Amino acid sequence: MKRKVWVAAMAVLLLAQQLCGCGEKVKEEKAASASESASGTALSNIFTGELEQNVTIQVLENDTAIEKGYFAELIQAFNEAYKDQGITAVDANMDQYLDLANDGPYGYGPDVLYQANDVIMQYAQGKHIYPLPVESMECYGQIPQTAWDAYKIEKDGSVYYCGVPVNVQAPMLYYRADLLPDDWENSWDKDKDGIPDMVQNWNDMYAFSLERHDADPSAYGYMKSLYDVYFSSGFLFSYGGYIFGNNNTDASDIGFAAGEAEKGAWVLEQLASAMNEECIDDTITTNAYSKLADGTYFATISTPDVYSSFLDEMVSEYKSEGMGEEEAESTAKENLIMTTLPKLPESGDLTEENPKLTDSKMMGGINAYAVSAYTKYPNACLAFINFATGYDMMVKRSEMLGIAPAREDAAKEAGGTSELLYQNLENGNIILMPSIKEVSQIWTPGQTFFTDLAKDAFRAENEKKYPDLESLKAGLEEVDRQIYDAVYTLK
Repeated sequence: MKRKVWVAAMAVLLLAQQLCGCGEKVKEEKAASASESASGTALSNIFTGELEQNVTIQVLENDTAIEKGYFAELIQAFNEAYKDQGITAVDANMDQYLDLANDGPYGYGPDVLYQANDVIMQYAQGKHIYPLPVESMECYGQIPQTAWDAYKIEKDGSVYYCGVPVNVQAPMLYYRADLLPDDWENSWDKDKDGIPDMVQNWNDMYAFSLERHDADPSAYGYMKSLYDVYFSSGFLFSYGGYIFGNNNTDASDIGFAAGEAEKGAWVLEQLASAMNEECIDDTITTNAYSKLADGTYFATISTPDVYSSFLDEMVSEYKSEGMGEEEAESTAKENLIMTTLPKLPESGDLTEENPKLTDSKMMGGINAYAVSAYTKYPNACLAFINFATGYDMMVKRSEMLGIAPAREDAAKEAGGTSELLYQNLENGNIILMPSIKEVSQIWTPGQTFFTDLAKDAFRAENEKKYPDLESLKAGLEEVDRQIYDAVYTLK
């Protein structure tokens, strides 16, 4: 980017620092030092394209990418490609959820970090992250504007981006193909499209869950903790709810109760009635890998980046039943299916026959790489990100981790659910988690409501807290009030 662009960009970050601050005096002084090195004329010389020589950059990656061996392959490939420039990337060997805002000013933190948009953009507001010359990067034209927007800062008519999107995160349905009824093609494929009805719409999933549990009280169909706001809120969005107004930038406009969001809450309450009381807290979430693997659960929802964890658990289960490694892995890959979420009935009634269906919306996020404002090697960092977000590494990341690449060409190459998830992002069915700090106030009120909702499924009729749509609406309006108070009144 041109010199004047970077000067303007720094103005954005300086303003953000005035608003956010760093706390104690020593941190303010060190942050101010970083600010001076990244401001005005100095910032225009940061991303010069001239690589720093004989340097080591610390990279903070996703825990799963490390555990599954992808990060080691990425590091090895990058270091080989840049060995002539004397640039070496290493694992930062830090907690994935390091607090850069508090630790960065002390000089403790990575040069490059991988995080979700809500985390990175809160760092950007505090001037802990550099805006990047993304238009010069190889991946720029392959990533949709929707993904770039998650990392956008606007100031004085100019736009800057503080992260480079890597993958799309959103809820996906996981299910076991080998747990389908033997006659599913006759009894659970009404439209004869070769896909089981229960994974295409929630009405049939609900009916199948009841049938499976009735046949075997120890077995369940769909299971998921309602407690988890990230997953449960999508049911509200599907009927007109939202988090914040003005594309999730106006925290004074809170919309969990907007539209007919109460229908989404009703859907959740009905689904809970086909589960057990573990759906009240987070138990199902922690048990999902093993319970899906041993056949207790038929289906659950989680994010694409944990596909390999589900697969590993199933391989172990098959091996415990006597299969060899190769057969167990092949069988697990054949039977573990990850797909997009089923459609919802417009009425919200899961018992309705021949319902008119609508797409499920869901809360999602964009994970990205960013460059710490405290790094001494910004150009080497940018080179690493450019390499890591290249087509080859994105395809490999998808193959090894099951993620949905933010790059369109890599998503097409991955095919299947990655391409479907990418299309969901483009079609507006993935509601990106807000990138403003106020998002931190939505979780506790949301968890309280969804916990009560789950409890209702196990209460006597005369003890239910939410017996009808009107009471569900009132409950969601109370959630909105609690969030507003947390943001504005109870500071």
